[in-house]
Amino acid sequence: MNAAEFTLEALETPALTKAHLADLLFEQIGLNKRESKDMVEAFFELVASSLIEGTDVKISGFGNFQIRVKAPRPGRNPRTGEAIPIGERRVATFHASAKLKEQIHGSIEQSGSTEVEWSLGTE
Repeated sequence: MNAAEFTLEALETPALTKAHLADLLFEQIGLNKRESKDMVEAFFELVASSLIEGTDVKISGFGNFQIRVKAPRPGRNPRTGEAIPIGERRVATFHASAKLKEQIHGSIEQSGSTEVEWSLGTE
């Protein structure tokens, strides 16, 4: 199976949204709009449920999502100055892969570049 490659031109909005991802699947892969939306939703539901269960999510060539437990600490109400304890909590963290970091660094060196290349499938 060949990797499907496509180009994501400069976005009209400052962020890539789930709706935009679904549109890209519709336009460039050929899925219908409902399938595209469902696939994007299913992907993010799978990532979220894995993190909630405490399982790390590793996406090759992109990065790792992990859950970290932050220790309790003293806090302060900025309005009143009153000390308030902040309890232990779980937070999601993301660490970009070396490949993604290289691509980001390379895009800085190529001034004027407005395209990001993405590939789907196995390499």
